[in-house]
Order: sequence, then structure tokens, then C-alpha cells
Amino acid sequence: MSSQKTPKNSSRLTKIRNENLVSRRTFFRLATAVGAVAAGAVPVLAQAKPKYATPTISCGGNTQTSISITVTAGASGAPAGFSLQWMTAADYAANGYNWYLSDDSRLCKASFSGNANLSRYNLSPNQSVTVNVGEFLFDNGASSNCIEALVCGTEYVFRAFAHADNKGNRSDFTANLTCSTLPCGHSNTCTLTQGYWKTHGPVPTGNNDYTWPQSVKNNGLTLGSVSYTPQQLLDIFNKPAAGNGLIALAHQLIAAKINIANGADTNIDAFGNITTYINQADALIGGLVIPPVGSGNLASSQTSTLTSMLSNYNEGSIGPGHCGV
Repeated sequence: MSSQKTPKNSSRLTKIRNENLVSRRTFFRLATAVGAVAAGAVPVLAQAKPKYATPTISCGGNTQTSISITVTAGASGAPAGFSLQWMTAADYAANGYNWYLSDDSRLCKASFSGNANLSRYNLSPNQSVTVNVGEFLFDNGASSNCIEALVCGTEYVFRAFAHADNKGNRSDFTANLTCSTLPCGHSNTCTLTQGYWKTHGPVPTGNNDYTWPQSVKNNGLTLGSVSYTPQQLLDIFNKPAAGNGLIALAHQLIAAKINIANGADTNIDAFGNITTYINQADALIGGLVIPPVGSGNLASSQTSTLTSMLSNYNEGSIGPGHCGV
């Protein structure tokens, strides 16, 4: 009777086992690996994460102190949100038509996280969202190192990228986009933004002075049916909206009332008079006490129209125009 030949690999494993050079567990691991190779199995390599598609950006509306930028996600979306960067066109040219490095404090950056609770920056494929640079609505997921108003009559260069997450790597930067604020120039009854009044309040920031009108310094303001001291008004200014429409509305309502107390014209041309919208805002707020003074809350859907109208007045796109300081 003919004898069977022992496979070469099997003989080698038996020899290793017989010479007690490996443990029983290691022996069986080796045997399994040899069997897999003999059967033609090929290890499966982990797939590298793809890049998210590059979003696009476009100029929206503008005022003397702000520029709206519309960000549109690419074909793969931007589920983790996006970041926006900007410089003045003059600084970009002076830097050899190059961007400042990411850790350079002169580079303005804003992050819009799609992972934050109730964020509006979790973008589906080809979905758009608009952000207002210079008058940011710091709602859920939004943060920036440059929260000041923009300079009137100035060109800015913007770029953006989609954030990475566990399903994809960050996208490439968009192409550069150049947008401008409105030209400087105003009447003697011009308006100033909520950002200006916040930094020129009872506790001025930097080298600023306390420039609120004397009537507001003496008496504060009434918002809805509740009266607030100047310090409480400043505390409200410094409270991020974080999705609370009442706070966002209060920021613009305080600024509008300070502007009027400072002598700003209330006529807003085809829109009538800004006092109509101020009265509507007061009626909507009623007896709610605005955070952080109280714990009042309104949905953004209830306040967005009035917030936008008052913001447009304070920023100068309607009414007498922005003071351009």
C-alpha cells in the first residue's frame, strides 16, 4: 500500500511542536495562518476615510459693519459643520497674497460645529446656511476669535472647509472669495451696532470709553415690561444666545433703544418707523426676564423676523445708516 505524503508546511509545524519551541496556543495560531495562506485567503486592509467634498461660499448681503456669507456643502455634505477664515484684502496682499498661518492671531477664524445640540450647521449634501460675519449670531455650535464689527468700505477675503468626523476627513479649502462692506458715510443721526454698545458700556473693553447716552446711564432701559439697570443690560449683551431667541432679540432691542436715545433717526423709509418693530418686540417679550438676569426663553422661530429687522436698523442697511466707527 502506497503511503501519503505529508504537506511540507504541516511537517514544519509538527517539527516546531515536537521540539516544544512554542506553546499550544501559538501552535494552533500558526496552523490557522498556514491554512489560510494555503486556501488563498488575503488579509483585508482597512479602508482610508475619504475627504468630504469641498463646500462653496458666496457673498450675501452687506452693511457698513458686516458681510453675510452663504456656505453650501458639497456632494457629500458637511455633517460635522465647517470653518470660515477671513482677512482684509489689503492684509492678504501685504502678506504676498498668502493666508496667515493658522496659529497667527491676525487670522480671523470662526467654527460652526454640526455636532452641537440643536446646531443648524449639520449640512446635508448641497444644503446651504448663511452666517453674518461682523454681527455673528452665536447660536449652538458657533464660535470665533474675531467678534468685532467689520470696517466700512473695506474688502475682505474669505475661505472655508468642511470639518472631519469619524466618517470622513476634512475637505480642501474653498477657492478664495472677496466681499466688501458698504462704503463709509452717514448722517448725524446714524446708528451703531450691538457689538459697539457692548464694548462701550459700564465696563468698557480695551481702551474704549463708557459712551452710552446719559439717559440710559441714569435710568437703564425697559425691555418688555421689565426694567434693567445699565449693568444688567451689559450682562445681557455678554450672554451668548445659544439658541434662545429671547436673548438674540434682546441684544438688538437694547442696541436699537440706545441708538434712539443717542439721537438716531427712527425713520426706515419703505419699512415705516423702527419704533413699530420695537413695540412689537416689547409686546412679544412681555414679562419674561431675560438671561442671565432671569431665565426667560423664546423659540428663535418666534423672534427671528423682529431680530433681523432691528439688526438691519442697528447695522445701517435700513434707516439713517451706520456711523462707520
